[in-house]
Amino acid sequence: MIQVKPAESELATLAGGCFWCIEVIFDELRGVTDVVSGYMGGTNANPTYREVCSGNTGHAEVIQVHFDPKVISFKEILEVFLTIHDPTTLNRQGNDIGSQYRSAIFFHSSEQQRIAAETIAEFNRERVWDRPIVTEINTAQAFYAAENHHQEYYVNNPEQGYCQIIIAPKVAKFRNKFLAKLKGT
Repeated sequence: MIQVKPAESELATLAGGCFWCIEVIFDELRGVTDVVSGYMGGTNANPTYREVCSGNTGHAEVIQVHFDPKVISFKEILEVFLTIHDPTTLNRQGNDIGSQYRSAIFFHSSEQQRIAAETIAEFNRERVWDRPIVTEINTAQAFYAAENHHQEYYVNNPEQGYCQIIIAPKVAKFRNKFLAKLKGT
């Protein structure tokens, strides 16, 4: 479903492992107007899911988050992002292993780059995680939307095993921790 984006919409591009796991979370945040799963950071134009999963294209599975900065800030987006996945593991999220599952923030402006660096430093200083954060901070590159069946995957496939075992617990943890930031609250 395509949503109309407000005139002041900003864009955040985030890689936190499998895009199915993080897309559903950002869809639920107040101020987020659209989330699109896709690929960024590689060399092939218009890569397919199968090509990206091979680990040979250099792409990461990402989500592009369209948000209204009057409702939610880029820093708040990053605080959620750095909490809902493990940003301390290099090229891995759970059983998903490879550079396509790396943790990365692809910035769209020098301001986003600064905020990303500051937020990671703050999380490290406050020892939010037991190990240092290894999330990459890179310039945004060409974005390629994933195939249609990957969009809204969790919403469209809630009974699928991966959704029940891997994604549902992440969503429950997110809802509990960020209840005040959810749409409709």
